[in-house]
Amino acid sequence: MTKTRKTIQHKKTYSIPIATFSFDSAALVKRLLSAAPERAREILIRRFGLGVNPSRETLEAIGDRSGITRERVRQIEAAGLNAVRASKVFKEALAEFEELARYIDSLGAIVPEGKLLAALGKDEKTRNRFRFFLMLDSAFSRERETNDFIARWHVDAATAKHIHDALSRLYASLSNDEVVSEGELLDRFLEELKDVNDAYKNEEILKRWISLSKHIGSNPLAEWGRTSAPTIRIKGIRDYAYLAIKRHGAPMHFSKVAKVIGTLFSKKAHVATTHNELIKDPRFVLVGRGLYALTEWGYKPGVVRDVIRETLEQMGPMKKDDIIKQVKRARFVKDNTILVNLNDSRYFKRLKDGRYIAA
Repeated sequence: MTKTRKTIQHKKTYSIPIATFSFDSAALVKRLLSAAPERAREILIRRFGLGVNPSRETLEAIGDRSGITRERVRQIEAAGLNAVRASKVFKEALAEFEELARYIDSLGAIVPEGKLLAALGKDEKTRNRFRFFLMLDSAFSRERETNDFIARWHVDAATAKHIHDALSRLYASLSNDEVVSEGELLDRFLEELKDVNDAYKNEEILKRWISLSKHIGSNPLAEWGRTSAPTIRIKGIRDYAYLAIKRHGAPMHFSKVAKVIGTLFSKKAHVATTHNELIKDPRFVLVGRGLYALTEWGYKPGVVRDVIRETLEQMGPMKKDDIIKQVKRARFVKDNTILVNLNDSRYFKRLKDGRYIAA
């Protein structure tokens, strides 16, 4: 199996270009509706928003206006759809429905409902017409939204099941706090798709399939993981600050962090607010004058004196130059700052051989 390339341009959404078809959707709707009884036709128009007003009405709203029950409206709607399906007009429209099915298949056979409808029509009236087509033909199947997946349409039940199962396995393969690159995630996904037609295995389709899952997502740095992971579920300034420093790869001054949040993520971040968030969050460690690093890089909280003490406790008696070298790996401070702390006899003692120990 060919591996997905590791460097992939991140896209926050996986939209689909507006579709173009050889047929006139408005004319087709008019022909199809002509096959329904008058009362059912009126209900279909109101239910699907096929008239002048594109608003789609509920069963209850139609029933209240017509003086009949919700269930009776549903029965008339179902009878109207069946009448259209059994009509000569519907059979004559076979080529148009096959064209729509081929289009959905080209998108990966299973597509998020919102993205599909947005691609089928640039306005609500057009989208309503295609929603009507999708409901009419048994070639199109709608999967309702669940706790695990968003609403979606498919034209191949077997492929749809493979995708659902593969996404569930992909989610299970990610630990709670694990974050991976987009390329690695797609490679993992491909490993779970061995039973799926290779023709579907391109990056856009793979990402569109992943977007079906409610439990797998990405952050603004194109890092992927479980949507419950704190590095994926971005909530506020402190989370953006974490991503900014992580992307930088080295300690940053809080004022620069605020600036990067604005330029990189288009989020307004006041310098004082950013500083307060950095102070309160254990993911960050103050390592110099206004400089913050990530705890996950091995930095530990504490003042210079604490770093000196920990160094001596871990490594034993040390000479001044060695202490300075070790402390500067953990803190961005001047040599003199380290010496001032080291010469405080309340905390450190100088041995006869010039080495220091904790007092």
